[in-house]
Amino acid sequence: MSSDAHSAQQEWKHWHEQRTAMVSAPHGPLSLTGTHWLADHPEGRIPAVPGQWREDGGEVVLTATAEDRVTVDGEPLTGEIRLTADRGPIPESRVEAGGRRLVVMRREGLWAVRDFDPGSPARQAFKGIEATPYDPRWELPGAYRPYPEARSVRVENADGRERGLGLAGEIVFEIDGAPQALHVAVEADGSLWAVFADATSGKDSYRFRFLRPAPPAADGAVTVDFNRALLPPCAFADHFICPFPPPGNTLPVGVPAGERNVRTG
Repeated sequence: MSSDAHSAQQEWKHWHEQRTAMVSAPHGPLSLTGTHWLADHPEGRIPAVPGQWREDGGEVVLTATAEDRVTVDGEPLTGEIRLTADRGPIPESRVEAGGRRLVVMRREGLWAVRDFDPGSPARQAFKGIEATPYDPRWELPGAYRPYPEARSVRVENADGRERGLGLAGEIVFEIDGAPQALHVAVEADGSLWAVFADATSGKDSYRFRFLRPAPPAADGAVTVDFNRALLPPCAFADHFICPFPPPGNTLPVGVPAGERNVRTG
């Protein structure tokens, strides 16, 4: 093995270890036990979630008593406080209760509270991420082609609802000499994001996966590294609302690379 190949393999191993640690962290994806839409609870009471939650003027108002044992920014809350949406891949919620992290989120104009519980059954059953070891054949050269204008398509989500998915362009590449393309979104840091399926989906791998290429070069060149194909959050907990692949993002060939399934039991 060349030194470059060995280095790439070691980098992938480190990435895989970091991913495993992240998803199994006390308040990582495996700990999500509920996504509660406030519109479904107009009285403000969410089953098994302390406090009273209501939307008001584009914010969420949380009201709690001493018996609720809710803290905000580490301090006990008695009375009410106005909250905005928590941010980040794993949001650092301001609100906690009994070791649980209560995350405020907003999606398509609707507010929800997510309950991250370190004692969740999914986290207790987790035995690791099944992933294919690094294979240089799945690190492919590609090109990013932006659309003249960003577009939005309606796709089904894991919770059964249809929502808009913004797309900014496509990445083109080849697998075994055959041209392929995936529609992608552009993240705030310039990196790309694709939701895709392939011939292994629902069989040898989860029903769909994410791909997050680094920002393209000035000429549009981009590395399409399927070794780092990611399981979506909904593979770890049923209460995530991941979008399904948009039309055109199901590859006709198998991609036996990257993360494949969650190991449990």
